[in-house]
Amino acid sequence: MESVIDRACAAALYSDGDAGLDTGASLLAADPSADEALHRRGAEFVRRAWDRGWQPADVVRTVRRELDEAGAALAAALITAETAQYAQLPLRWADQLAAMPAPAPRNRPDRFTYASALLELYRLLLRLPALEPAGPAPGTAAGAPHRPPVHGEPRMLTRIRALLAKAEATGFPEEADALTTKAQELMARHSIDEALLAARTHSADAPGALRIGVDAPYESAKAVLLDAVASANRCRAVWNGDLGFTTVVGFEPDLESVELLFTSLLVQGNAAMTRAEAGQRAGGRKRTKTFRQSFLMAYAQRLGSRLAADTARVTAAAGSETGARAGREEDGALLPVLAARDVAVTDTAERMFPRTTTTRLRGATDLEGWTHGTAAADRAGMGGAGARKRPLDP
Repeated sequence: MESVIDRACAAALYSDGDAGLDTGASLLAADPSADEALHRRGAEFVRRAWDRGWQPADVVRTVRRELDEAGAALAAALITAETAQYAQLPLRWADQLAAMPAPAPRNRPDRFTYASALLELYRLLLRLPALEPAGPAPGTAAGAPHRPPVHGEPRMLTRIRALLAKAEATGFPEEADALTTKAQELMARHSIDEALLAARTHSADAPGALRIGVDAPYESAKAVLLDAVASANRCRAVWNGDLGFTTVVGFEPDLESVELLFTSLLVQGNAAMTRAEAGQRAGGRKRTKTFRQSFLMAYAQRLGSRLAADTARVTAAAGSETGARAGREEDGALLPVLAARDVAVTDTAERMFPRTTTTRLRGATDLEGWTHGTAAADRAGMGGAGARKRPLDP
């Protein structure tokens, strides 16, 4: 005999209208005995998302984007319950779970409204497309953490985060420049040290991937900025504009650097744009969306040039240092080691995304926005997709 859950899901999940949702919610609201089975069905949909390559942050971000904050809280409740069954979770999942919104309580504000919202969430989960896996799914042999933290790494990351937080908080551009320059130098040096250590110990570490949200507005400019940060930190970035994220491929220390630096530079850029707009308004000139788009695009382009130059400088200095160490044959091998890692990252990215396309982004049309964005990038502290797309310069 068909259960209440089956009848409610059949009515609500396979149609686009509100009538099916209302029918399914009415069936569920009238039968409290179906509550546990309803949530078990939700856990099944979440598990299918993991099998399709999704991770907790991806699901919550998409639900928030397609539904609302209340839907994200419902998704958080399902994810929290589903992931509690695993003894170990993949790398980064603990941080993603900690960053989720508070799980929504059941049957609030009333049974019908709650059931309707839950079925709408299930409809979305059911239709999530398959993604290129950015790591193993929980419950698989590969799903347990595969690499213990390198000695000293937590302290290094804590120091980098502290430097970037100070750079974001200060109102003095010169101080922000010095702070974030130091953070980028620590990131670059840490990456080089990890590469040399892996080569000496014949480590089996391979490139991994993470997804970083790229949210509206001005997502194309943000994607360009993230691409620049990834390239400067020996990673590859592939933007999925339809789903609102970029997948970054690289070795673990470099992925950490990309996420930290991109987040910080985006905060600094938004603050600089707000100051520039205030100055323009004070001069009697009204600013528009074209000003902001041009500002952020110029900011991203200019930072890309600076990052590339600074990475080359830090690498050259490190190569000179290692080459000067007396009598140690392996110390002169920095550039071949880095080249081998670059090849590994490129190969991994091409296997994950064999059919990427390029797209020409909307160009900057506001000269003052471009000028202010370029100036903000020069002041910023850093260092001394539908179709998957890799942004091109406009």
